[in-house]
Amino acid sequence: MDVSPGWPVVVCLVVLLAVTVAADRAGRIDLDRQAVLAGGRAVVQLTLVALVITAVVGSLWLSFLAVAVMFTMAVVTTTRRVGAPGGWPWAAAAMACGVVPVVGIVLATGAVPLAGIALIPVAGIVIGNTMTVHTLVGRRTFAALREERGQYEAALSLGLTSSQAIDEVIARRVPEGILPSLDQVRTSGVVTLPGAFIGVMLGGGSAVQAATAQVLVLFAIMATQAVTAGVQAALIRRRLLLPDDLRDGLPV
Repeated sequence: MDVSPGWPVVVCLVVLLAVTVAADRAGRIDLDRQAVLAGGRAVVQLTLVALVITAVVGSLWLSFLAVAVMFTMAVVTTTRRVGAPGGWPWAAAAMACGVVPVVGIVLATGAVPLAGIALIPVAGIVIGNTMTVHTLVGRRTFAALREERGQYEAALSLGLTSSQAIDEVIARRVPEGILPSLDQVRTSGVVTLPGAFIGVMLGGGSAVQAATAQVLVLFAIMATQAVTAGVQAALIRRRLLLPDDLRDGLPV
């Protein structure tokens, strides 16, 4: 079974987008324009990505370059989302601490062959989920530091260091960024059939191969998100990865 470009796909996409817009308007969500723009961008970007992957997949070095570009875009996106574009070097460091060893383990063990056709999709999934957890952790912790500044200052008045006071505020927020992915792992095959499983099945693989690929991806996601969230929290406690208003506004 395969899904090829053609009129059936075009019609399906148009109808699905129309449903999205109608639901946004009916629910007064006010995201219909953003949904249309996001859908248009997705079509253009994925078309370009397909062309790029087709061109570079035969070269391992070009495949690594493509992965590096994906990682760069992920860093840019997440730092904007959390409101800390100036902290991109630290965000990149936190994400690299998760992505590099996890992708390295997957390749070194031979679970995924060292070839562009395998490297690009696996690394892309890992990077995308690393970006997601970095954004969730950042948004929750930064919001908490703004909303609970009184608790932070109270901790300082009791003799705690700035790092310890920040930890008092963000400690319970960091796990919240990881929980959605853990729920996905818990419910895989029961509530959802995630992307890697569907991809292998659509590509003609057996159900066992699809399940194996999905389990591998889920374990990789859990590992990279745990490492990234931990490093990110450590950088936040040290005031290295903070939006400008928190870096300048929180007393030391």
